[in-house]
Amino acid sequence: MAFDLEAEVRDLCARRDIHDALCRYMRGQDRLDPVLHRSAFHDDAWVDCGLMQGSADEFVSFAQGFLADLEGSQHIIGQAQISVNGHAASGEVYFFAWHRTNQDGIPTDLIVAGRYVDEYTCKNGEWRISRRREIVDWAKTGAAADDFLKANPLVLSGRRGTDFSETRDWPV
Repeated sequence: MAFDLEAEVRDLCARRDIHDALCRYMRGQDRLDPVLHRSAFHDDAWVDCGLMQGSADEFVSFAQGFLADLEGSQHIIGQAQISVNGHAASGEVYFFAWHRTNQDGIPTDLIVAGRYVDEYTCKNGEWRISRRREIVDWAKTGAAADDFLKANPLVLSGRRGTDFSETRDWPV
């Protein structure tokens, strides 16, 4: 069997572009950037996150509203098994997410771990999510654990709107 370099490069480029869509999805959620968040999806995408099912526009609106009510969040991509077949691909992506909530005036951490079961398509040269179902494998809530940050005020703490990754205010 002959090695097909062109096919291998197409496969690698598809995986790179799909991973980039996954990163835009996560960053768009955490930075409350609906345009970036929405850019991970094709226009006709369908999403089921458990709390809602609908179009990409409906999902992004829902998720942005849900996350805006929190003090902060961080979504992390774990292993991603992606299978590319021409202009279509499927994948299972593990995630880990932290959410800072406020329950009855008490800062609380909600941690959720699970998987995204995805279908991706390449349209007009762009790989994006076309279907997504979120599966939650486990979740945990507990008292907020920020003692380290309070005890070390010189450690940069990520906060929406003033986060260094957004301002990039480097010392002169």
